[in-house]
Amino acid sequence: MQSSARLSSLLHIVSLLCVKGGNGLDSSWIKTVFESGGQSFYVSVPFPRGKRNKQSISRVGGVGGVKLQAAVMSEPKPPTPTPGDTYKGWLFKWTNYIKGYQRRWFVLSNGLLSYYRTQAEMGHTCRGTINLATANIAVEDSCNFVISNGGAQTYHLKASSEVERQRWITALELAKAKAVRMQAESDDSGDECPAAPASSGQGGGCRNSEVQSTLRTLSSKVEDLTTCNDLIVKHGSALQRSLSELEGIRVGADMGEKIRQVTERATLFRITSNAMINACRDFLSLAQNHSKRWQKALQTERDQRIRLEETLEQLAKQHNHLERAFRGATVLPPSFSGVSGKGDASDEDDDNEFFDAMEDPAEFITVPADPKYHRLLTFDELSLASNPESPQPLELEPVRQRRTRIPDKPNYYLNLWSIMKNCIGKELSKIPMPVNFNEPLSMLQRLSEDLEYYEILDKAAKCQNSLEQMCYVAAFTVSSYSTTVHRTGKPFNPLLGETFELDRLRECGYRSLCEQVSHHPPAAAHHAISEKGWTLRQEIALASKFRGKYLSIMPLGSIQCLFDKSNNHYSWKKVTTTVHNIIVGKLWIDQSGEIDVVNHKTGDRCHLKFAPYSYFSRDVPRKVTGVVTDKDGKAHYVLSGTWDEKMEFSRIMQSSKGENGTEGKQRTVYQTLKAKEIWRKNPLPEGAETMYFFSTLALTLNEPEDGVAPTDSRRRPDQRLMEDGRWDEANAEKQRLEEKQRTARREREREAVKAASSPEEGAHPENYQALWFEKIDDPVSGETLHVYKGGYWEAKDQGSWDMCPDIF
Repeated sequence: MQSSARLSSLLHIVSLLCVKGGNGLDSSWIKTVFESGGQSFYVSVPFPRGKRNKQSISRVGGVGGVKLQAAVMSEPKPPTPTPGDTYKGWLFKWTNYIKGYQRRWFVLSNGLLSYYRTQAEMGHTCRGTINLATANIAVEDSCNFVISNGGAQTYHLKASSEVERQRWITALELAKAKAVRMQAESDDSGDECPAAPASSGQGGGCRNSEVQSTLRTLSSKVEDLTTCNDLIVKHGSALQRSLSELEGIRVGADMGEKIRQVTERATLFRITSNAMINACRDFLSLAQNHSKRWQKALQTERDQRIRLEETLEQLAKQHNHLERAFRGATVLPPSFSGVSGKGDASDEDDDNEFFDAMEDPAEFITVPADPKYHRLLTFDELSLASNPESPQPLELEPVRQRRTRIPDKPNYYLNLWSIMKNCIGKELSKIPMPVNFNEPLSMLQRLSEDLEYYEILDKAAKCQNSLEQMCYVAAFTVSSYSTTVHRTGKPFNPLLGETFELDRLRECGYRSLCEQVSHHPPAAAHHAISEKGWTLRQEIALASKFRGKYLSIMPLGSIQCLFDKSNNHYSWKKVTTTVHNIIVGKLWIDQSGEIDVVNHKTGDRCHLKFAPYSYFSRDVPRKVTGVVTDKDGKAHYVLSGTWDEKMEFSRIMQSSKGENGTEGKQRTVYQTLKAKEIWRKNPLPEGAETMYFFSTLALTLNEPEDGVAPTDSRRRPDQRLMEDGRWDEANAEKQRLEEKQRTARREREREAVKAASSPEEGAHPENYQALWFEKIDDPVSGETLHVYKGGYWEAKDQGSWDMCPDIF
């Protein structure tokens, strides 16, 4: 009974152990014979297919009077699966530019695509063959497709119809999948899972059946491993008990029985351990073989997804063409006209992002003033053109030749939606993005681009009248958006402590400095001073909102402009920038919202409106309108234009209340003098479309320059690598810099906690302190912002940068 009890635990063990003993016999069964006490017990277990040599094995072991013997008995080999169905038909094959496409007979069989001139040639002359296992299949249009093996063989084919082309594509894809599987099976002799037959017209069912079969096989192997583990634990414990008993036994009659028990249990433990090793080897082999197959299947799915995304892109382009054609051929009713009313694209729901509904009527309209006022126009122009107390300075000559080109943007495939779909509802500044979405400039450099049209502030500094000066300041606020119309690339997020200087003192009479003063939320401080008598300072923090179809960027913080002579102090905030067509289509940018430019000294105000884009508006796109009023609310000037082209202003001679608009709102009628252009956009340099649509100034911002601080954006390595077109290296460098910044932040946090727990009086954690700026409460505007505290340009003159942190 004792031996019989052991047999039940040995049956599964011996079956596992004997499987590996047969050297991979093909389609065989192993009969295991147990002999004990004159009785024989048999168990048959399947033997896996593998090597082709046919050998029988015999293992005999003795365990406590139990005799184990394993023998192999062959069975007939099952038939080999037949190859896939043959597909035949006529296709047109491109031959050359003289003969063009020629009709040929194509035969698809056993993973090979062959063609002949006629069906009669099939018995003797084949014109060419491509192995689909290594071929690429690409669709060009409704009837054309291309098959290439990556070498000298490339077939440009055309079907008679789109339906026929799709039939061929389906047959070719199925044949390719089967050829890849057959090749993998021939390469991996230990693969135990035969390929399931392909169903007609569907490859997904075949792959699903194969995966299910493999999972069942792996599950059975896991169960084997579990059984072996339990038996190893059991027999190991028994062996340990026998060894403990053997230590305390006396030399005598019981010695032989105890030694026999230890030997028996040691043998069981050895058999079980060997079975575990064999089961682990089987599981590992199966996992490795099927891992390769699943990786190939995954790559196929990825290729199909990319083709689907490309198709969506083509549909988006067609949609845009149809939209433009519709707008050009449709006459819109007069009720869909007027300046857009209130609303910011970033604050609307998804369904309203394009403002397709009827817009609010314009709050005011302008008409030519009475001729009696025209004589004032000459005086008005003279007052703006010159200032007798400020003689005209000599023209400034360039001191160095700035670059006019940067390396062209590489034509890398970019699928914005594939990454952005995981970012819906998140703060964009906290999401690590690859440089593929960037342009080779930092946010500090983009902020410095606000000085593209510094001449407007030069003219404003010469104005005698604060209301006239307000017109120029308002035009300057609009001009800063002109560089964004084609700039869909994202600037690099500056590292904490990063700086950027723009020294144009000898060329243009001004110089500016930017510094990243906060990381979360990201905030940058900017200070510019001109020899013409004005100072510009701003602190900008960005907040973003991603809604799936569009991305809204809301600048926080304010901009201030001070004039030395008049002590006029202006302040304003930026409007919202919206990037449309995130999912499909060509990205485009819109600016929308309202700006109030305030003169804190006089109380003058200019209210600007950036009209959001609307399909149904007859106004020009990107329209901006504004009215300049004094502290009593009386209107003096009207501004109009677009934020991407030009702005004009007109002096108001008389105003009155007009008729009610379509919504019952009363509109103001302004009688104005002839409009005068106050700002016009500079043309983009030649070839700008291949250089990220940079302006002439933007092309020079990242140009290497001697003497700048070690924290300057020009020295940023990932940005420099991207500009040079080495995007893979730039991505790796960007990750290194971000990790270095995170490490520095954690170190600051530890120091802050340590300082907070210090027993010293007055010890407390301090926030990060900027190097060149300090935070103040502005007594004029009542706002808290970072203001330049000095020292940078003096350090540059001395070449002393010891105080700068190591951020790169």
